[in-house]
Amino acid sequence: MPDFWFRLSLPVFFSALFALLLWGLFSGIYALWFMLLMLLVLMVRHARQLHKLGEWLNDARPETIPEAGGIWDDVFSQLYRMVKKHLQTKQKLAEELQHMEQATAALPEGVVILNDMNRIEWFNPIAQQHFYLDAEHDVMQDITYLVRQPEFISYLHESDFSKPLMMRPARHEDMVLSIKLIPYGGDKQLLISRDITQFERVEGMRRDFVANVSHELRTPLTVVNGFVENLLDLPDLSQDSAQRLLQLMAEQTKRMEHLVADLLTLSRLENNQNPLHEEAIDIGALLNEVIQGGRLISGGKHDLALEVKARKTMLGNPEELRSAFDNLLINAIRYTPEGGSILLRWFERAGQQVYSVVDSGIGISTQHIPRLTERFYRVDSSRSRETGGTGLGLAIVKHIAMRHQAKLEIISEEGHGSTFSLVFPARRLVSENK
Repeated sequence: MPDFWFRLSLPVFFSALFALLLWGLFSGIYALWFMLLMLLVLMVRHARQLHKLGEWLNDARPETIPEAGGIWDDVFSQLYRMVKKHLQTKQKLAEELQHMEQATAALPEGVVILNDMNRIEWFNPIAQQHFYLDAEHDVMQDITYLVRQPEFISYLHESDFSKPLMMRPARHEDMVLSIKLIPYGGDKQLLISRDITQFERVEGMRRDFVANVSHELRTPLTVVNGFVENLLDLPDLSQDSAQRLLQLMAEQTKRMEHLVADLLTLSRLENNQNPLHEEAIDIGALLNEVIQGGRLISGGKHDLALEVKARKTMLGNPEELRSAFDNLLINAIRYTPEGGSILLRWFERAGQQVYSVVDSGIGISTQHIPRLTERFYRVDSSRSRETGGTGLGLAIVKHIAMRHQAKLEIISEEGHGSTFSLVFPARRLVSENK
């Protein structure tokens, strides 16, 4: 600071000395005029530098800072360092803000920042999708103008955010959102939205699964319990009647046994801790076993044929593939009337191996096909139970196909038969020359 005042007063000091010299040589008038002239020059110089400073402050950039001499050079040098440091800090803050926005944008949840008036200050892309927001027009809009579901407005106004709100967005009725508000910063709130559609779907499937298992087991248990009560209440029942009741009880018990076996199979297939044990399989021999078993189940009521037109060695799990092949054939037998035909085919298509079961049965209408692999889904419940089906066969086939990277294809037309095919990738082929 002393150096600043010294350098600032130095021109005035030398001007005063020169003015004293003029006073001694000539007169005080010349000294006064000289002093006034020098002060005017200094004032004009400082005014000019101040004008440059004012012009530069309108667009303060380090590369456009004015050039000057003397004390003004120090002033502009300090300003240059301050502006440069400010720009570096600003750039660093901008980078940090960008990183935070990128991190927030990468979150699987939607995030909306609301002020104390419930107006939107910022939102990430996920929230934009959840609430159908517009980044150009919806900032600083009241959230209740854009999300108008009564349950959401009530949740917002009740100010009890201990539990999340479950709601369906107005423009995405097939989506289920979990909404939670988190106050922060004194007068702001974070609106967090999470898409729980898949969770709700899985939870619904779980509830349906439990209900279906209970229903499937309740029916045979009720029948068996009724027969047991009849046997207890009628001790003098004839041997033929008792034998008939015991036979019916055995049928219902066998039905429960099949259901439990299919449930255990499905559970094992869905277990991620159960790796697929593979080996080279002789498909020809396996298909011969499948069709022989099918003929026993059919009892000569259907015309069964086998057609093999592709390489016969494939990598896979023989027990699981046998189960899938059997399930598709048994379904064809169940839903094909007596005298109908069923063709088992093994052929190659575009380098892929295909197992196909073609029947001349009752067929399936189009609307049912997408749901056939759901657990316990039946096109005709009464007919399925009459034929001994558990409703889990195609679910088992689907999971076996997935474990073998295969696809289940279904082509059917009501009244014109069905074709169920398992399409295996070419990489599962084993060279038969080895």
